[in-house]
Amino acid sequence: MATSLLRHPGFHAKQSPERIAVVMAESGASLTYRELNAFANRLARFYQAFGLEYGDHVAYQLENRVECPALQWGAHYAGLYYTFLSTRLTPAESAYIVEDCDARVLVLSARCATPELLAAIAGLARPPAVFIIDAPCNGREALLAALQRHAHGDLEGALEGSEMLYSSGTTGRPKGVKPTLSGKPLGSTEVIAEQLEKAFAVNEHCVYLSPAPYYHAAPLKWVRGVHVLGGTAILMEKFDPQAALAAIAEYQATHSQWVPTMFHRLLNLPAEIREQYALDSQQVVVHAAAPCPIPTKQAMIDWWGPILYEYYGSTEQIGMTMANTNDWLRHPGTVGRAIYGRLHILDDAGKALPNGQDGLVYFSDSLPFSYHKDPAKTAEAYNDRGWACVGDIGHLDDEGFLYLTDRQSNMIISGGVNVYPQETENVLLNHPLVLDAAVIGIPDHDLGESVHAVVQLHDHNQANDELAAVLNQFCRGHLSSIKCPRSIEFRQDLPREPTGKLLKRLLRDEYTRITG
Repeated sequence: MATSLLRHPGFHAKQSPERIAVVMAESGASLTYRELNAFANRLARFYQAFGLEYGDHVAYQLENRVECPALQWGAHYAGLYYTFLSTRLTPAESAYIVEDCDARVLVLSARCATPELLAAIAGLARPPAVFIIDAPCNGREALLAALQRHAHGDLEGALEGSEMLYSSGTTGRPKGVKPTLSGKPLGSTEVIAEQLEKAFAVNEHCVYLSPAPYYHAAPLKWVRGVHVLGGTAILMEKFDPQAALAAIAEYQATHSQWVPTMFHRLLNLPAEIREQYALDSQQVVVHAAAPCPIPTKQAMIDWWGPILYEYYGSTEQIGMTMANTNDWLRHPGTVGRAIYGRLHILDDAGKALPNGQDGLVYFSDSLPFSYHKDPAKTAEAYNDRGWACVGDIGHLDDEGFLYLTDRQSNMIISGGVNVYPQETENVLLNHPLVLDAAVIGIPDHDLGESVHAVVQLHDHNQANDELAAVLNQFCRGHLSSIKCPRSIEFRQDLPREPTGKLLKRLLRDEYTRITG
């Protein structure tokens, strides 16, 4: 990408003003590049008039809707940090992030602006100004009406802002990762866009389907990259497997990004439904965010063809790997080779481990990062050589391909043996009656911890002790006995993020409370 062109929605608004920039899959609501650019400029001026300066912070909490990219670009045009909050957070959790990131303004949808959340925000030491995006609510002004008081022409001298992402908080409170602002003109350093252009041929003809919540890293970054390059982004209000297939067919999606949980849901559709939709417009299908079981990925390749790409990275951006379909077929289960940073596998003492042996995954030769307001946690992520690790366990093969085993925080120590539950979960997911599974360690007087499986069935009415025994024997046919569940319980749903990450902390906390 020629950075001298300073591409952003304003560039494309001049070239192709009526090209669709974003469309909601279900309703068809859309913004052209002209409309997206006008919204972003008005919002940037609104922030400036409100007194926000370069490097200040704003926060958003709203469901997927057509204004999401426009809110993002408005803060980006204004040279601000912006954080999108999960709509699944409790009022206390939302208030914590708003306070931690020093948000000066918080924009909510009417659905998110509950009395409980507004009370939690008002109780902060330095509460932000709160606006409701669509209509006045509980005494708060509507943002869309306020924007009409500001001009929509291009902002002079705009400098790039940046997202500030928070970790998912699967093992505790979320941690903010705050990049350094570039100080350069808008559109100067769009790294994700450059990667999309080079690796996946994204351009103005791209139609990118984003089925995940916008507050996650991939939608935030990749939709912005698509807009830098002039393509069209399709947002789903929420993921539904059949609706996703319908969106691919209706909008002729060329590119898309998924998580393995979505693949499971797609593959669980009856064949007669899957065969209803023409999916031949697809050119690139990307997945990430969680390990994908080998049978699941093989089934997706068999269905959609050799167009699947997988990457592994982190909120901290300490490194990245990538694997195309051919890489994966030659190295089943890999998440790829390093394309950013250099990989190292170390034991707990910091000693390098040989290929094939599991250890902590470190990256060197990448840009440093820091956790916002937490220098101690930042220091914990680095070893004495300056290599960074975020707690993932894995190994390399002889060709440098990485295989993820699990998170260090998920490891179960049962009778002195290390058990990585991801392997057990993958086996359970292969049983035809199992829809989802989480494996955790629970307190055990004899073993210290015992392996416990929490299973969600396609049909919860089939849950009984006999089926638990069947699943245990199924595991024993694929794994050593120490890795198999000593106990199995059935639930109608599991605490899983839309990214596919299991919130095992919530399950473990239940047993900690029970055992005291």
